[in-house]
Amino acid sequence: MDGTEKISLEVLVDLAKSLEKIITQFQITTLKRSLEAYSSLFKTEQIIDVAILGQFKAGKSSFLNSIIGKQVLPVGVIPVTTAITRLQYGASERAVVTHYDGKKTHISIEEVGEYNSESKNPSNEKNVEVIDIYLPTLKEYTGLRLVDTPGLGSVFQYHKATAENWLPEVGAAILAISADRPLSEHDLQLIRELASYTPRIVLLLTKVDLLTPEQRAEVVSFFKNILLRELNQEFPIYLYSTKIDTEKLKSQLDDELFRKMVANKGREFAAIARHKGKSIALSCRKYLEIALQTSQKADEEREHLKKLIFDEKVNYDLVREEMFIITREAQSQTRTLIANYLAHFEAPLVKKITQQMKEEMPKWRGNLWRLTRTYEQWITDVMNNEIQQISRKEHKHFFGTLKKAHASLTRSIESFRRLLNDNIQRVLGVSLGEVDWQLEIPEPEHPDVRLPRTFAYHLDLLWFLIPMFIFRGIFEKNFLKKIPWEVEVNLSRLAAQWETRINKAIETMRNQALRYVEEELHTIETLLAQASGRTPEIQKYISELDESLTLLN
Repeated sequence: MDGTEKISLEVLVDLAKSLEKIITQFQITTLKRSLEAYSSLFKTEQIIDVAILGQFKAGKSSFLNSIIGKQVLPVGVIPVTTAITRLQYGASERAVVTHYDGKKTHISIEEVGEYNSESKNPSNEKNVEVIDIYLPTLKEYTGLRLVDTPGLGSVFQYHKATAENWLPEVGAAILAISADRPLSEHDLQLIRELASYTPRIVLLLTKVDLLTPEQRAEVVSFFKNILLRELNQEFPIYLYSTKIDTEKLKSQLDDELFRKMVANKGREFAAIARHKGKSIALSCRKYLEIALQTSQKADEEREHLKKLIFDEKVNYDLVREEMFIITREAQSQTRTLIANYLAHFEAPLVKKITQQMKEEMPKWRGNLWRLTRTYEQWITDVMNNEIQQISRKEHKHFFGTLKKAHASLTRSIESFRRLLNDNIQRVLGVSLGEVDWQLEIPEPEHPDVRLPRTFAYHLDLLWFLIPMFIFRGIFEKNFLKKIPWEVEVNLSRLAAQWETRINKAIETMRNQALRYVEEELHTIETLLAQASGRTPEIQKYISELDESLTLLN
């Protein structure tokens, strides 16, 4: 790298150290997570993560398969990617799965789908944190790491390895948008969030084979106008299709994006690190301005300002009560939602099991005691299998109250921070900086749906008095009559099991939202309490940040 890049990185490393000192000294807890992601850039080799982001079924995995020239990533008619997957150059083909417990599993390329596809690894049951794939075919992309992410809006966040939670790690971002749907508000919001983490954001219009050349031009023009109007910024827009003109479109991407990034890897890395550092420094400076304004006040006046800032609208107890009401309301509706959905399976399941039993009963042999034991074992096995299948295939439809709670809690913390910011602006004349408050939706733990036996027969104790050649038909009819009850009871049990787990997830989400509020209040309270008599020190830190920001501009 040349002298300019070296100086820039030295400045950025020094900035990371300065920010760590300020954030620790003034207990600015809300910036710690962003600082950790920023500092980690300088602890590993310089590699640029090029994240492919977007809504589910935007064609992200198909695009990457096309780029690498091999069907490595799973694709399908339903959302399939369940874990973060990173692809980069390697001398030989191999893949390494890193689990949340730190364990690493070395697999072949052909086995990748066993770990990152929703069908083979539903709800990330194998606890995959990230999959690293090394391919000789990516030699021309050395220095870049292409990152396939789960589709936004399709599945919930599997631990921390999800698209939205991974945003702070983004080096460069390619936002894939399918040509068969318009630019959404979610896409615009994602671009706004990405702007805090990377200076390089490009849009990729996929599936353009669905459009005529005239329609493509019209869509691109529409996108540009929307982006300029809503975000006051222009972004490169590339077209792509895996069905027509693929080589031509890929060549354009290579020439204008990937090859330029590889050729200027040092400058690209520095620009990305500079962007991240500048974003954190600006937020940190905002907090120091609050401390500075407070430091210049007398003790009595400072206490008055504190009361004005922490008025009843941003009172923690009130916020906690509001969030408690939100979660309680959502939790009270969980069982009803699940039960109503499962009710549609009751009649078909009764019919299916009844038919299966009619086919199986003629094969059963023995006296009444043995016949009853055979029935018990058979119905237990069949019910377990059917209920497990319903649970695996349909559980995403149980999450309505979880989604509702997420939306309400997100609005609550956004309202809290907006009110707090308004108070600070009104009282001190400064505003809060940006923070990463991405409220995660925890994936509820999948219940063990093994079902206990629920039978209570007594006549079989008198089996030696009952001639089966006369009464067997009566007992078989009795077994068949019990099937509707068995189905109803076990569907109800499944609903109860999922209710417990979903309501626990809602509780976890509420605690996360409250933790954000606590951290922000703690940060502001600490700044107000510790700022007394520290005006020169705070001014010194602000001047140092200003010098760093000047160098970064």
